Amino acid sequence: MVRLPGRPETRPPRSFGRPRAPERQAPGADGAPPGVLRSAVTRRSVAGQVFLLQVVIVLLLVVSAVVAQVLQVRHDSDQEARNRSLAVAESFANAPGTAAALRAPDPTAVLQPRAEATRKATGVDFVVVMSTDGKRYTHPNADRIGKTFVGTIAPAVAGGTVVEEVNGTIGPLVQVVVPVKDKSGKVVGLVSAGITTAHVGGTADQQLPLLLAAAAAALALATAGTALVSRRLLRQTHGLGPYEMTRMYEHHDAVLHSVREGVLIVGGGGRLLLANDEAQRLLDLPEDAEQRHVLELGLDDETAGLLASGRVATDEVHLVKDRLLAINQRPTDLRGGPPGSVTTLRDSTELRALSGRAEVARERLNMLYDAGVGIGTSLDVVRTAEELAEVAVPRFADFVTVDLFDAVLKGEEPKPGTALRRAAFSGLRKDAPLYPLGERIRFVSTSPQARSLTTGQAVVEPVLREAPGWLAQDAERTGRILRYGIHSLITVPLRAGTLVLGLANFWRSEKPQPFDTEELALAEELVARAAVSIDNARRYTREHSMAVALQRSLLPRSLPEQGALEIAYRYLPAQAGVGGDWFDVLPLSGARVALVVGDVVGHGLHAAATMGRLRTAVHNFSALDLPPDELLGLLDELVGRIDQDETPADGAAVTGATCLYAVYDPVSRRCTVARAGHPPPVLVRPDGEVEFPEVPAGPPLGLGGLPFETVDLELPEGSSLVLYTDGLVEDRDRDIDVGLELLRDALRRAPGASPEDTCRTVLDRLPARPSDDVALIVARTRVLGADRVAEWQVPSDPAAVGEVRASVVRRLGEWGLEELSFTTELILSELVTNAIRYGRGPIGVRLLRERTLICEVSDGSTTSPHLRYAASTDEGGRGLFLVAQLAERWGTRYTPTGKIIWAEQPLP
Repeated sequence: MVRLPGRPETRPPRSFGRPRAPERQAPGADGAPPGVLRSAVTRRSVAGQVFLLQVVIVLLLVVSAVVAQVLQVRHDSDQEARNRSLAVAESFANAPGTAAALRAPDPTAVLQPRAEATRKATGVDFVVVMSTDGKRYTHPNADRIGKTFVGTIAPAVAGGTVVEEVNGTIGPLVQVVVPVKDKSGKVVGLVSAGITTAHVGGTADQQLPLLLAAAAAALALATAGTALVSRRLLRQTHGLGPYEMTRMYEHHDAVLHSVREGVLIVGGGGRLLLANDEAQRLLDLPEDAEQRHVLELGLDDETAGLLASGRVATDEVHLVKDRLLAINQRPTDLRGGPPGSVTTLRDSTELRALSGRAEVARERLNMLYDAGVGIGTSLDVVRTAEELAEVAVPRFADFVTVDLFDAVLKGEEPKPGTALRRAAFSGLRKDAPLYPLGERIRFVSTSPQARSLTTGQAVVEPVLREAPGWLAQDAERTGRILRYGIHSLITVPLRAGTLVLGLANFWRSEKPQPFDTEELALAEELVARAAVSIDNARRYTREHSMAVALQRSLLPRSLPEQGALEIAYRYLPAQAGVGGDWFDVLPLSGARVALVVGDVVGHGLHAAATMGRLRTAVHNFSALDLPPDELLGLLDELVGRIDQDETPADGAAVTGATCLYAVYDPVSRRCTVARAGHPPPVLVRPDGEVEFPEVPAGPPLGLGGLPFETVDLELPEGSSLVLYTDGLVEDRDRDIDVGLELLRDALRRAPGASPEDTCRTVLDRLPARPSDDVALIVARTRVLGADRVAEWQVPSDPAAVGEVRASVVRRLGEWGLEELSFTTELILSELVTNAIRYGRGPIGVRLLRERTLICEVSDGSTTSPHLRYAASTDEGGRGLFLVAQLAERWGTRYTPTGKIIWAEQPLP
C-alpha cells in the first residue's frame, strides 16, 4: 500500500466510523467555543502545536535574514570595490593619449594631473601609472613617484588583468592592475587603481538598524498571522488532537486504497505524488513510482502526456497495454490549492467488445445510408444493379453479382422458371471465376440461388466447400471458385412486392470468417432497398419503351417517293423521355412536295399522342391542297379544341404547339412557307451562302385570334432547305441565338454536300443524348425542266377540244408515251369540256412528265365538280366517273384565280 508523506509508521487500529466530535460549549466572541480557543495554545491540540511551530520558524527566519544581510553587505562591498577599481583602471589605460604619454620624455608631467583628476572623480583611493618593470609615474603621494609598485604585475605585463586584495598602508584594499597597449597591441605600461573596502562597505552599519526594525515587524506580523492560521486550523479540525486526526487519516486511507477506481495525484512539476493500489494495478506502475516523473514510469506517450500536462480531461479513453481506461483529470489549484492535478482511472476493457460491435453497427448504418443515396440515381435497370454491387464492395463482401430475369431488363414483369442473366458484377479483382457479365444462368434446383427464388427468402451458405447443393451447379466452375479462395455466400432475392426480379449474391474470400446471421439480415436490408429502385427502373423502362414505340409508330417509317426534292432526315429522342416533335414529307398534286416540321410542348405519352393527331390532321388537310397559311389556321383551331375539350388524366393540358409548313413547286422553283411560332428555316444556296429567310413567325398553335402569313421563296436548283425543331438550336445552357449561329457555321462548312452528309455534319455538334427532341430535314431542290412540261391556252369554244387533243397526242409522241395517248385524250376531253361548259376563262391545259404523267386543266371558276353515279336516264354525269376509272389519282386544288382539276397516270 502506498504511504502518504509524513504518515506515522505506528498507528492505532483502523476505525471506519465517524470521528468523535468535541462537546458542545457556548460560543465565544469569534464564533468558536471558549474551550476550543483555550486549547489552541496548548500542546495537546494540533492548532497549538502548529502555532508554536510557526512562531519558532518565524524567529529562525528573522535571525537568518539578519545574518544573511550582514554577509551580503560584506560580499557586496568586496564586489563593488573590485568592479569600481577595474572600471577605473581600464578606462584610464584605454584613454586617448595614455600610451603616447608613456613614451614621452617625462611621463609623470603628463599623466600625474590626469591620474589625480580621475581618482577624485571616481572616488578610488589611488590611480598609479607605471612602467612595465613596476616604476611608478603617478601616485597620490608625490614622494612615492619613481619608486617600485607594491603588488603583482607579471600577469598584466603579459597582457592580462590582476585583481588582488592586499593590506596596504591605508588599510585593507582591493587593487587592479591592467596593461596599457599601443596600436600594435604591445604592452607599453601598466595602470593600477585601488580602493579600500571601508569606503564601499560603510552602508552595512546604516542598514542594520533598519533590518532589525523590519525583522521585528515581520515577527509581529508573522505571529499574528500564525495565530489567525491556528484559529482557522482549529475550526477546520474541530479541535481534534493527533489521535483523532490519525484515526480520520485511517478512514480516508482505507477509502483511497479500497475503491475500484485508480487515483493519481501529480504535482506541478509532473512528479507522481500519490498512486493508490488500483492505479498501480491498472497502469502496472513500478514499486518506486512515487516521486518520479510521470514520463519515466513506462507509460505510453499519449497517457503520459496527458498526466504530465495537467489539462482537464473527461472520460478520455486510452489503451494502456491491454486495458481500455477511461481517464478523468482535474487541476488541484482551481480554488487556491497546490499546483498539480488529480486523475481517476476506470477500467473499461469490458466495453471494448461493445465498442467494436457499436463500430460495426455504425459502419453498417453508414453503408445502408450510402445505399439509399447511391442506389437508384438513374432509371436504368442495369445501372441500378451495378450501383448495388458497388456499394457492397468491399465494405460488406469481396465480390457481388446481380442476376436478373431477361424480362426485367426489357421492362416487363419477370416470368418464373426462366433463366437469369448476369447484369452486374463488382469485386476486389476482375479475375474471379464467377459467371461473366451477360451470361444466361439456369440454376439447378438444389443450389442456394434456386432455393432463394423458390421460397423468396435469403439463403446463407457459410462454408461453400460443405454445400453439396451449390457444388452441384457446375462442378468444374465451383472447383475453380473454391481454389480461388471464395468460401462463403449469401444469396438474396430481389423482391418488389410479390415480384421476384432476380438475385443478389454476396461472396467472401479475403475475410476468413464466414457470413453469419447478422450479416444475412444486413444483406436482406441492402437488397430490399435496391429492389425498389430496380423495380422503379423496370417500370420506367416499360413506360419509356411504350412511349417510344408509340412515338415511332406515329412518325414516318420511310419517305414517300417524289422527284421534286432530295431529302435526308434525322430524329433524336430526348434524354428525359419521348416528346412531341414530328416531321413529314407529303407529295402534292402537280409534282409539288410539302415539308412539315412541328413540336408539341411537353414530353410524355400525351405529347406523343397529340403529335400523332396533329400529324394525321396535316395529312388530311394537305390532301385538300390548302395553302400553308390556311392549313396552319385549321391546325390552330384543332389544338384549341384539344385544350378545351380534352384534359389529360394528370391534369396537364396541351399548352401549345409550333409548326412550319412549306410547299415546293419544282416547275416554278417557288417555295411557299408559313410558320406558327416555329424556328425559321435555313436556306443554303448552291454557292454555299447560308441565310435565314424572313418568314413571319405567327403565334403558336392553340392561341387563336391571329392569322398566319406566307412567304414565297424562289429557290435555285441545288439549293438546300433545312427545317428543324428547337431542340437542335436551344438548350438549358445555350441561348437560341447562339444555337442559330452554330447551325449557320455547320451548314457553311459543308457547301455542296449531300443532304445525308449535311445531316451528319449538323448533328455531330450535338451531345449523344440531347435534353430535348431533335427533328431535322435537309431537302435539296430539283427543277422540272421545260422539256418535261407542256402548256396550252384553250378558248371557251367546244370546237377547241379537238385541237387540244391533237396537240397532246403529238407531245406524248415526242416523250415516247404513245401508250398513254388514248386514255389521256379521254381524260382531257372530259376535263376541258367541263371547264368550257361549267367554268369560265381563261382555260389552260398543262402536261407534266415526272414520275407519273400529270394532266391539269385550269379555269377561273371556283365551282368544284363532284363524282356521282348517273342514272340510266341521265344524259350526262358520267365524265368524272370515267376520269376516276382511267386515272390513278385525281383531284381539285384551288388557286387565287380559280381552280385546277388534275389527274395522274402511271408511266409505262
